[in-house]
Amino acid sequence: MCSSDLDSSAPAATDEAGPPTGPEMLVGMVNTEGTPGLDFPDIRRFAEAAFDYMNQHGGFGNRPVKLESCIAKGSPETSQACAQELVGKGVELVILGLDLFPDYKTYDAAGIPVIGVLPILPGDYTANALFLTGGNATSMAAAAAYAKEFLKAKTVGIVSADNPGANGTAASLEAALDKAGITHTIVKGGDNETDAGYQGLIREAAKGNPDLLISLYADAGCIGTMRGRAALGITIPVLTTSICADKDVIDQVGDDATGWTFIGIPEDKETPERALIRKIVAPVMGIPEDQIDAASLGLGGLGIILTMSLRDYAMQMVDAGTDVTGKSLYDYLKTTKGLFLYGGQTPIECGGSPSYPSVCSFVFPMAEYKGDGKVGPVDGVGLVDSKPYLP
Repeated sequence: MCSSDLDSSAPAATDEAGPPTGPEMLVGMVNTEGTPGLDFPDIRRFAEAAFDYMNQHGGFGNRPVKLESCIAKGSPETSQACAQELVGKGVELVILGLDLFPDYKTYDAAGIPVIGVLPILPGDYTANALFLTGGNATSMAAAAAYAKEFLKAKTVGIVSADNPGANGTAASLEAALDKAGITHTIVKGGDNETDAGYQGLIREAAKGNPDLLISLYADAGCIGTMRGRAALGITIPVLTTSICADKDVIDQVGDDATGWTFIGIPEDKETPERALIRKIVAPVMGIPEDQIDAASLGLGGLGIILTMSLRDYAMQMVDAGTDVTGKSLYDYLKTTKGLFLYGGQTPIECGGSPSYPSVCSFVFPMAEYKGDGKVGPVDGVGLVDSKPYLP
């Protein structure tokens, strides 16, 4: 199944709806910011921009949204404080950007539904919550699927930072590769290495000439590993996450990104939904709309995809005669078949795997560096299904 087969299923995105006239909906958001290595403000900023737009154009099912944001700092204590704060304010829905330690017990006790964009730690996968994307387990299983089914890889070398987040991702990847029957070795380094340090990691991972390299580095590590591989003249293909396709990364490395493939970046073709995303985020990003593509959104794209997807579902609920509340929106997402992430390319299936009941997305588009600073779909590859290789 190719992504182009899915486009007609998405609701049209227009500016036709006027300001919502229903009762205000108080929504809480928790996002992690301001901590080294755990600073994701664009997720919140893009979500805020989407809600600002909605409050001029239809809201959540004709309900204007007031967003109460709370910043976690990557510790259980700050996540718990955010949960208590939002419950105290009487929110009827909590959305999670990136929150390492969501306080599900507090939300459960208050009867407040939780919808997140990305599960992070193992407990998220079985929590009383819904996540529109699959997190480490599904993205790393998609990496294994791509390696086995499309590259026919038998051996893989992995480079990764040695910190709790990266180690969790690495554990998911190694489990998925084991399930795929792919032999692998892993080399770990610091969160921030020198150029020589990144070269050393790549050189070590490439020993024995594996069929594929997988990099779990993010942000500055994307730049360092891309430049390191190019400087060493290594041509083994590399698979990595969508973070490394960020515009800031590609602008810095240029053609040093040749041979790199990215998990989870949809085809950047022109649609009404894409045009609307550009319109919403351009003022936040401070760049013209025509300079914005899927890769340039980076992690901030998660925030706007979450909010605009929920807006689509609320519109569909209204069309079906269902009142939109935090709980009814959660229940609709959990039980309704045939839904898509905003834009219509990626189908969602909440609870599609019994072992991952909170996860709603199991398939991933793949993109690659095309040259001239551009990232685009991998030829001949549609959506990669992670379910056969979920650990």
